[in-house]
Amino acid sequence: MTFDSVVGQSALTTTLKNAVKSGKLAHAYLFCGPRGVGKTTCARIFAKAINCETPTDEGEACNHCESCQAFNEQRSYNIFELDAASNNSVDNIKTLMEQTRIPPQIGKYKVFIIDEVHMLSTAAFNAFLKTLEEPPAHVIFILATTEKHKILPTIISRCQIYDFERMTVPNTIRHLKMVAEKEGITYEEEALNIIAEKADGGMRDALSIFDQAVSFCQGNITYQKVIEDLNVLDAENYFQIIDLAIENKVADIMVLLNNVINKGFDGGHLISGLASHVRNVLMAKDEQTISLLEVSQRQMERYRQQAKKCPVNFLYKALKIMNDCDINYRQSSNKRLLVELTLIQVAQITQEDDSPAAGRGPKRLKSLFKKLMKNAQAMVAAQGTTERHLQTDVEEHAAKQPSTPSLSTTNKSAEPKPAEAKTANAHPKVHLSSIGMTFANLSKSPEKPSYQKENLATKEKSEHQEFSNDMLLLQWTAMCNRMPQQMAGMAARMKNMTPTITTFPQIEVVIDNEILLKQMTAIQGRIRNTMAQSLHNSDITLSLRLAKADEVKKILNNRELLEDMRTKNPALDKLLNELEMELV
Repeated sequence: MTFDSVVGQSALTTTLKNAVKSGKLAHAYLFCGPRGVGKTTCARIFAKAINCETPTDEGEACNHCESCQAFNEQRSYNIFELDAASNNSVDNIKTLMEQTRIPPQIGKYKVFIIDEVHMLSTAAFNAFLKTLEEPPAHVIFILATTEKHKILPTIISRCQIYDFERMTVPNTIRHLKMVAEKEGITYEEEALNIIAEKADGGMRDALSIFDQAVSFCQGNITYQKVIEDLNVLDAENYFQIIDLAIENKVADIMVLLNNVINKGFDGGHLISGLASHVRNVLMAKDEQTISLLEVSQRQMERYRQQAKKCPVNFLYKALKIMNDCDINYRQSSNKRLLVELTLIQVAQITQEDDSPAAGRGPKRLKSLFKKLMKNAQAMVAAQGTTERHLQTDVEEHAAKQPSTPSLSTTNKSAEPKPAEAKTANAHPKVHLSSIGMTFANLSKSPEKPSYQKENLATKEKSEHQEFSNDMLLLQWTAMCNRMPQQMAGMAARMKNMTPTITTFPQIEVVIDNEILLKQMTAIQGRIRNTMAQSLHNSDITLSLRLAKADEVKKILNNRELLEDMRTKNPALDKLLNELEMELV
């Protein structure tokens, strides 16, 4: 009803009230801004104040004169409201423009409010522009839109533009408190904070959600009931995840994630909410930026307490990791795994790096069992110390023995003493060499065992095996299939070639393309070695030559291939004729 009832737009309402007091009015106004911030409401209040016969000293409508009462009772003939979303044609605008010619019967001005003006067609805009350029003195236009960029620049240039701001969370909470007190509704401030965040800057949305929460909670709005009604993830989960991540408790985070998903929440929604939470913690880290938090005082204090425990580097890296997850979430085929990996990486930011001897890349995941690894290393070190002491005792004992012992003395010394046997049995040593070949054995390139030597000798004897053209063609095709990906084009053309045996074991390949001949000549040695190994004949020689004119075969298309087959096979030709089949 009044400008004072408009929430969060004090600068605009003050300007409009001053215009009413001074009587200096423009002929066109453009109210633009996001949805639900009071554009249409301000337009109606302003239209009523313009025609008020006795406005107050603050520029508000008196609500007592005939014009104000006619407006309040929705019978005013001086204020017209048009929804451009459903009346966007040229005819609608022409009808509206005809009404501008008639002066007002009561009051000074005829006010035309056009809501969602960006929905007008181009022809309607052009028809409206003529009247806007030369309006009658008694006409004022108030245009409202959520998409200012869709309006013609020629229309924008003829309007006074008022940009409405999004509602801040504190302003929304303050207005909801006022509404709750007027309606006699009890509330928790955290519950109103959830409603304000859910509204995303729109007061109309906030009031709609508030009404819904009042119906669900039956007049007592609590935090738990609101998050249950709106299906909002409890902020407590975000605080717990960050606390667990600082302590590197990956297993607990995985359990918490599973509980969240079992409640029906999407993993991407969790990551998005967690990113916003980390951003708020980062803002609470500095007193200069803590004012950027649009939360209640209690929530702000919780953010401040958690910010004291979180290093700045942890917050920066966590935001980067979660932003990457948000970018890749839609394209991921296994979304839950992506979320789990993201939370694991966040939980390992403050964990010490693994030993470089692990041989992994810089982007590796750190060990989830760091403490267990440290305990195992300590046990190995203790066992090594015990073995070194034992070795020292044996060496000292051997030094006391005669340098040239007799056979009987040697045999006796070879037998383990009871104390030594007891010690050896207490700590048996297990070597990897006893269960197979290790990576260390591979790096030392040990001498081949006797059975492998025998196989190698047999293989060397069999490197002169004979082969036929069919075997040659089979191995040639297999070689083409094994060629690397960067040579896929050449491999495809080589499959169409037919290598032949000229004089055993000489192989000849005829190539019908000079460019391909040069490419194959560059790898001729590799081709020859591959064929020699595949055919088990080390005497193979390979020659490449360019095809002669009469050796080049024409490449037939599908239709030509069918005609050739029909010529060579009369039965096929008869079958196709009988069935009246033809190639499409």
